[in-house]
Amino acid sequence: MILASKGLGHYLHTHYGDRTFHGLYRWNAFDTAILIPYFVVHGDSGVLRNPSLPVGVALLPQQEEEGVVDQPGGHYAPGELPFVTVQLPIFNEQFVIDRLIDAVCRIEYPRDRFESTARRLHRRDGAGGRRDRRALRARTAGLAPQPIVHLHRTNRHGYKAGALDEGLKVARGELVAIFDADFVPSPDWLMKVVDHFAEPGIGMVQTRWTHLNRNYSFMTQVEAILLDGHFVLEHGGRSRSGVFFNFNGTAGVWRRVAISDGGGWQHDTLTEDTDLSYRVQMAGWKFKYLQDVECPASLPIEMTAFKTQQARWAKGLIQTGKEDPARVLKSDVHLRPRSRRGVT
Repeated sequence: MILASKGLGHYLHTHYGDRTFHGLYRWNAFDTAILIPYFVVHGDSGVLRNPSLPVGVALLPQQEEEGVVDQPGGHYAPGELPFVTVQLPIFNEQFVIDRLIDAVCRIEYPRDRFESTARRLHRRDGAGGRRDRRALRARTAGLAPQPIVHLHRTNRHGYKAGALDEGLKVARGELVAIFDADFVPSPDWLMKVVDHFAEPGIGMVQTRWTHLNRNYSFMTQVEAILLDGHFVLEHGGRSRSGVFFNFNGTAGVWRRVAISDGGGWQHDTLTEDTDLSYRVQMAGWKFKYLQDVECPASLPIEMTAFKTQQARWAKGLIQTGKEDPARVLKSDVHLRPRSRRGVT
């Protein structure tokens, strides 16, 4: 399936025979000192884990008994649920847009307290754009109680961050849930998350990514192990310790006023989600990570797509790392975010 489009010869040439960048990188002692411990840790967690559980869960066998599964700090009465806007940042996603919109339409939430906005940027693929419009119109036609607003930008200014910011100008939600195109939220996903915002001072709630195609190939299995290490070990540890952690760009819900307090979506880095996360936490808002609430997605199945994804994440985090330390030094921020008591 991976090789069907251009054949094995093209695949081998582009992945192993292209010498364009040969000699630009040389293995060194620093890389060895960093990467070997990293892969040893993730390898141990992958080998020792229970095969039916995510990476790292075997290292935390008493998590439920110790109260690791986070419970809401309050509950909304049925008639007091906050209005929620679901934002879907879409660009050249004609192959998965139907699945995403179907999943969002199945979300169980009072229809008078719920809307969805799909933002499609200017496309190079005109046929794909027409398919997107047909998909949106077909679903909107039968879902009058749950409006789907299709916002079409004619330029790519700000990329995803610009699209999210543009969507907020017309969004009505007090809370904003965000899903990338390859995610498939379950019908009860939103109801599992929303009560956590009844706790004063919560600015964002992140849920755990799981993987629809974990066993597609050896590469997707490796990708799943790396992401599980991030979500189970790193995010879980940071959240339980009460220190800063970041929104992962999708499968999470924001309090809209927290986005404003942090300065809004900015596009001067490739990881606008991490950049906003630290600005919002420095403004005093608390984040929650729900390890027990899953949101499945598709992993990249081609090496080129995986390398592009990793390069974008790495460059964006470096950009954010160059910007945010100056903000931290100028602020009175503490290691642990301070709660904004009384803010709802």
